[in-house]
Amino acid sequence: MTGNDFMAWVLRSPFHFVLSGGMMLITVTGRKTGRKYTTPVGYYREREHLWVLTSRNRTWWRNLLGGAEVGLLLKRQPARAFAQAELDEKSVEMRMYEFLRHVPQAARSMKIRIEDEVPNAEDIARTAKERLFVRIKLAR
Repeated sequence: MTGNDFMAWVLRSPFHFVLSGGMMLITVTGRKTGRKYTTPVGYYREREHLWVLTSRNRTWWRNLLGGAEVGLLLKRQPARAFAQAELDEKSVEMRMYEFLRHVPQAARSMKIRIEDEVPNAEDIARTAKERLFVRIKLAR
């Protein structure tokens, strides 16, 4: 069992509450294959959107270029949503500040220095080249 398999199992289980405050399952449909792919992702909520930070070297988000319908398992409840990958480095930089406000413990693993409670701009710029955000709007 891989780490992703274990996380997916926990998120589907009655023990989901251990992780589901900041993790969910997202199911995307392959643009070429039509095959469904489900992966656990970290998220945070800001008003009407969920935001997912992922690495540019992953592949699942490529199915969201131009926007696409996705399925979510959010706090063990299925949901439909519309997701779009946000690739522009300047937009990623701006969003990164907000992400770190919601998830400050992530700065250390991304090697972003915090000085006087402000993330280091050079570290943010470097990270934006390696990462991207996926913006998700839940269906009503």
